Amino acid sequence: MASAADDGNVVNIYSARHYDTDLALYERFEERTGVRVNLIEGGSDGLIERIVNEAEFSPADLLITVDAGRLWRAQQAGVLQPVDSAVLKERIPAHLRDPGGHWFGLSKRARVIVYNKAAGLPEGISRYEDLADPRLGGKVCMRSSGNIYNLSLLGSLIEHNGEESAGEWANGVVANFRRQPQGNDTAQLRAVAAGECEVSIANTYYIGRLLGSDNPQDRLVAEGLGMLFPNQGDRGTHVNISGAGVTRHAPHRDNAVKFLEYLTGDDAQRLFAEGNNEYPVVGPASGPIATLGEFKEDAVNAAVLGANQSLAVKTYDRAGWR
Repeated sequence: MASAADDGNVVNIYSARHYDTDLALYERFEERTGVRVNLIEGGSDGLIERIVNEAEFSPADLLITVDAGRLWRAQQAGVLQPVDSAVLKERIPAHLRDPGGHWFGLSKRARVIVYNKAAGLPEGISRYEDLADPRLGGKVCMRSSGNIYNLSLLGSLIEHNGEESAGEWANGVVANFRRQPQGNDTAQLRAVAAGECEVSIANTYYIGRLLGSDNPQDRLVAEGLGMLFPNQGDRGTHVNISGAGVTRHAPHRDNAVKFLEYLTGDDAQRLFAEGNNEYPVVGPASGPIATLGEFKEDAVNAAVLGANQSLAVKTYDRAGWR
């Protein structure tokens, strides 16, 4: 990626994704279009704040981040502008993009139930709602309620079941905790495989990483896990997304849209899947996650997950889920 003087033939990307796969995407885009990619990386909240502070002087053309909840935060902060692209509308399913065109999902991770394979799947567990079943008392490990993935999951439960029911669910899961919330998704997977707890939830991205790892210990963890896609008999499994939006004051707006459209192409989508263990928003899964099988996904619009975020925070707090 170049850092030459701006002659207009560039696109400036602020990205909260830090993967080698993304570097390959940038390089291929440069080769195909001649448009240079200038990259600034950072945390999602930090990048959003930076764009806010830079205001109309921001060099950013595109913000890339993970989870619809963070994309919604960026939209609420006023740093994104609407894009009307026939390519993006055709390629990206409607539930994976903002209805107003402010941001677009580019890859997916399913949030699944994992269990200790040796102990077997606890009886009667097939839905997220079942994690609150008293029969799982002392058997559940979870990460912090402040994690964006858990906020979006609860946002979906609020949307489907209502705030009161979602609160009862959070209370029930807290009552089933084996330990206080700690660690990331990988830590939950390791705890379940080791038998420290029997059940948890995690993004498929992390399972795919273990399955495809060169480290035998990682693959051993994966072998100790059973997994199921929740809610296949009703609304489908919750998915969260990586996505992007064109910034409000993008100095190279056309190049930013061109890059977004490029990311929905078959080659780019395959790279998301095979290089980073994500589900493409276009086309079939490939790489390690393809071995997990097909599933029905929840088709609620991803914007709802952000809109319900504040309610999710309050609901977790009331339940004592820290």
